[in-house]
Amino acid sequence: MNARIVVVEDEEALGVLLRYNLEAEGYQVEVIASGDEADLRLKEDVPDLLILDWMLPGLSGVEICRRMRARPETERLPIIMLTARGEEKQKIQGLTTGADDYLVKPFSMLELLARVRSLLWRAHPQKISNLLSAGDIKLDRANHRAYRAGRELKLGPTEFKLLQFFMLQPGRVFSREQLLDGVWGRDIYVDERTVDVHVGRLRKAINRGRQRDPIRTVRGAGYSFDEHFAAVVPTLQRNVSEETKLMPGGEVGEVTGS
Repeated sequence: MNARIVVVEDEEALGVLLRYNLEAEGYQVEVIASGDEADLRLKEDVPDLLILDWMLPGLSGVEICRRMRARPETERLPIIMLTARGEEKQKIQGLTTGADDYLVKPFSMLELLARVRSLLWRAHPQKISNLLSAGDIKLDRANHRAYRAGRELKLGPTEFKLLQFFMLQPGRVFSREQLLDGVWGRDIYVDERTVDVHVGRLRKAINRGRQRDPIRTVRGAGYSFDEHFAAVVPTLQRNVSEETKLMPGGEVGEVTGS
């Protein structure tokens, strides 16, 4: 079954755009225009993920987020907060209220889709497509195969899992300890320097000649899959082009709004 997403957004044009792009990815989408209506609807039926605007008629997005975290049935519901308020104070307030992620308008639709995918993978891995794509790198999770620019990559089991882990959460910096937990598992003892060895092998396998290295080393922190290399989206059969998918009736660009 495809993941169900509720979008709470009072701007009609943005609501239409979000529905269009999310449905193009195969998600079931419901758009709600007010905070009060959303609060009632979420009491009746809990989705797999909630996209929540900060400023809403009636209850604010922050108040809805608080209520979701206070209810046992929604305390672990993945929530992405959307807002035009980009000050650090507002970001901290949104995250401490209980939002899992935070996007400031204007934002890239591809970035939103990547973050949706990352949160769903953590909360509902069974509802994520087996085919991943980032730039010219493609990953077939079902058959354990990876390709770059049409060339199959020779990856060992650990390098494959490491690449998958990075691609599903682009832009996030992982410490060696976090990579050990996420790729090797908490029950297995492996020296942290082993991570460096396998990252080196992965880089050697995916980078040939002058191809851009999507894996970024963050000194003193760890490693990251460069979110500017490409957003991660499911590889699905579509009836629309990437351009029309991103901006129906318009140009590809950033999503704006208040």
